[in-house]
Amino acid sequence: MIRRLLPGPVIILAILVLFTFWLDQSIQQPKKRYDTDQTKNPDYVIENLSGIQMVYAQAAERHFTAKILKHYPVTNVSALEHVHFTHNQTNEPTLKINADSAELSKGNEDIYLFGNVNVVRGDEANKDIVTMVTDSLHLVPDQEIVKTDQPVTITKMNTIVNSVGMQLNNKTGIIELHSKVKARDVKL
Repeated sequence: MIRRLLPGPVIILAILVLFTFWLDQSIQQPKKRYDTDQTKNPDYVIENLSGIQMVYAQAAERHFTAKILKHYPVTNVSALEHVHFTHNQTNEPTLKINADSAELSKGNEDIYLFGNVNVVRGDEANKDIVTMVTDSLHLVPDQEIVKTDQPVTITKMNTIVNSVGMQLNNKTGIIELHSKVKARDVKL
C-alpha cells in the first residue's frame, strides 16, 4: 500500500518546487541585457553637423562638417561620416581635407581619416596649390601636421609625386616623403 501512494506525493512535490521556482523568477526584477560588443552601440548620433573652432593665439579658425557623428562611450571615440575639415590661418595657405570617414580620439587631439582622403593646401587661385590623395591620414590639428604611412599621390602644378608614407607640416609647408618615391613632370 505504501508503494501505491509514493508516486502521487512525489509528483505533487515536484510540481510545487517548479511552481515556486517559476514564481520566484517572475517576481524578481528583469535582468539587464548587456551587449557583448558595446563598441557597436553609440550613446548619441548627430546628423548634418558643422562647427568652428577659433584659436585666438594663432589667429586661426578651423571649420568642420560631417554628415553623421556617432559617439561610442566604451572607447570614447567619435566616428564621423563624409567629413570636411578646413584650417584658415593668417599668413598661411588654407588647408582643406575631405574623407569618407574619420575617428576622433584623445580629446580630439588625433583625427584619423579613412577612404578617399583628399588634401588641398592653398587656394585654387594660387598657382602654388598642392593636392594629396590617399586612403588614410592622421591629422594632428594643434601641431598642424597631416601624415600617412599609406601610398599617397601628391600633385603640384605639372609635377606628380607618388610615395609610400608622407608628412606635411602646414606651418612650414615642408612635405616629407618616406619611401618608394617616384616623380614625373606632366606637361599640359
